[in-house]
Amino acid sequence: MTNTEQTPQQTPDNEPTPRRQRQAKPHRQGAIAKLANHWIDRLLGSAKQGSFAEQEEQYSSHRTKRDFIFNSMGIGAWGVVFPLLTIVATQCVGVEQAGEFSLAFVMGTLLMILANYGVRTYQVSDLDERHSFADYQINRVLTCILMVLVGYVYCMIRGYGSEMVTISMGVYMYRMVDALADVYEGRLQQSDKMYLAGISQAIRSVAVLVVFSIVLFVTRELTAACIAMAVIAFASFFLFTLPLAYMETPKSRKWELSSVAELFKQCFPLFVALFLYSLIDNMPKFLMEGTLSYDNQLYFNVLYFPAQSILLTAGLIYKPLLLRLAAAWDDADDHRTFNIILGAIFGAIIALTVGMLVVMGFIGVPVMSTLYGVDFAPFRTHMYLMIIAGGITAAIDFIYQVITVQRRQGTVMKLYGITFVFSVIATLILINMFGLKGAVIAYLAEMSLLLVLIVLQFANIRIHRNKRPTTVEGVGQYWG
Repeated sequence: MTNTEQTPQQTPDNEPTPRRQRQAKPHRQGAIAKLANHWIDRLLGSAKQGSFAEQEEQYSSHRTKRDFIFNSMGIGAWGVVFPLLTIVATQCVGVEQAGEFSLAFVMGTLLMILANYGVRTYQVSDLDERHSFADYQINRVLTCILMVLVGYVYCMIRGYGSEMVTISMGVYMYRMVDALADVYEGRLQQSDKMYLAGISQAIRSVAVLVVFSIVLFVTRELTAACIAMAVIAFASFFLFTLPLAYMETPKSRKWELSSVAELFKQCFPLFVALFLYSLIDNMPKFLMEGTLSYDNQLYFNVLYFPAQSILLTAGLIYKPLLLRLAAAWDDADDHRTFNIILGAIFGAIIALTVGMLVVMGFIGVPVMSTLYGVDFAPFRTHMYLMIIAGGITAAIDFIYQVITVQRRQGTVMKLYGITFVFSVIATLILINMFGLKGAVIAYLAEMSLLLVLIVLQFANIRIHRNKRPTTVEGVGQYWG
């Protein structure tokens, strides 16, 4: 350095001023980064204190609009996971393996009903906390263990190879986490923080979708993707759902064996009804296995997704009105309100079904063909039949909810039994006669039969309302 050169102006700590000024500028975090750091701080605080319960509640309760928005977001994310995962699987590993994955997912969803045991609505309506949250947790852990055991035994009975067992168990474990998280999300709803339950459900669903897609795209191994799906589901549960439920809800009293046993007893009838219904709903998929190739599982489920969207959308419309329906039914002078709501919901279901038929008639085949890389033009008639079946399914679900409001849900058990027997016989005959189209026709036929039976039962309840008690003898409790 020559004498004419000038050194930078030095500060007492020998650091050039410009660099020091640059370092002094605060780093502005984005909203997501702030939220993530805040959540990590809370988790670390809980770890240091040794308990989630020591954390103060930070999220407010009872905001109806927010609850509706975020709960809808959670249900929507949960509802699109299966369709989107099948698209990814079809594009990455082909229709045959995507069909195997679809069947595993269907079975996992059926087993999830075993894990849920019909407890969620019973739990959130337990405002006086007759059963402690610890009772609900013990109940759910036991049913989740049972779910996994039954799933493994089912794989052994079916004689699946190691690859199909891994795919199935990966899916079953993910669905088990869904069921386990449900009891904690129910606790949030019970504490009037339903929006947090919706956020929890959405985070888990999106995480599963993203991780499954990335792993399958990179490895082209469906088994690896299914294992990753289960792992990320567990991670989201332990990092978010579990701590959120403990931090944002009151501390539970200790569990009691008699109370846990009472939960199993009270919720058993609803579990049986829901399990039978789901079994009927999925009968064509189960009976296609062994008779038709696995690619037909994919085709059937793709055709089913528009029908399922009718059911989900109808649920978003009528579920917020169930309390008003209950109040109107209990008030003998307010049956006009009951009838108006009833008519409005049925009108909405019909409108949704017709709208879906019109939309899918114009764009359904090209959109599905593009998304899955398969020509769905030969399945146009199948699609129309399935959409009609979807509208019927939405009507059945709504009527069942109304019968539940009337405290008469035990009366539909025999209807499910009749439909179950019919579905087995009709599905076996039609699949062997017409293949995939026979499965679709069988699905439409069994749902039509169940609709007729449940409408007749609903009419019978209304006619004899004044001649019978509003609770079912031997039950006397509101199950769900």
